[in-house]
Amino acid sequence: MNNLLDIYNKLYKKFDSQGWWPTTKEGSIKPSYHNKEPLTETQRLEICFGAILTQNTNWKNVEKAIINLNKEKLIDIRKINKINQEKLAGLIKSAGYFNQKAIKLKIFCAHLLENYKGSFNLLFSKKIKELREELLSIKGIGPETADSIILYAAEKPIFVIDAYTKRIMSRLGYYNEKTGYDELQNLFMKNLPKDAKLFNEYHALLIEFGKQYCKKKTNCNNCFITALCKCN
Repeated sequence: MNNLLDIYNKLYKKFDSQGWWPTTKEGSIKPSYHNKEPLTETQRLEICFGAILTQNTNWKNVEKAIINLNKEKLIDIRKINKINQEKLAGLIKSAGYFNQKAIKLKIFCAHLLENYKGSFNLLFSKKIKELREELLSIKGIGPETADSIILYAAEKPIFVIDAYTKRIMSRLGYYNEKTGYDELQNLFMKNLPKDAKLFNEYHALLIEFGKQYCKKKTNCNNCFITALCKCN
């Protein structure tokens, strides 16, 4: 399955490093893409919030919500646990489904407080399988959200499958409607080195490729991986 690495190399050559996941630097309120530096506890939490908020919406809408939370200094487990739900919903309104997502954020923070005293160290020290099972047991967290938290916040090697990945891999002949989330994920996991940085970069590159080239409406004229694509 060397084609997966071929695809990665072509994407990386075209787009270079993406600096994912966007997080807020000290002194700022806006998340930014930057070279990987050691994550702070606050940045880990911001990634978890972003993974929940990005459900059924795009990053621009999530970014507005994160900025609002930063303005109120609410990238904080204990503060989210205490804040009035309606007020929280108003701050994240741009992310859509804001009432539901406010509940999800509060449930997530309550879980961390009740089980880990609000610290990620014990939670993220678990092996991937155990960590994933626990995240999936939290109301409001599905496979994509759990895997985003594991890859980007816990920095553990698991491949995230999202709408961009499904669309691109479908056109490349690796995915169809009968292919499940886990099956497509296993395709990457079994045929690539198990490396968190590689999975991080690959996922981010697929999103960039999906935004610029492999959009919902097929436009292959300027695509640079047509030789590998079944659409062509």
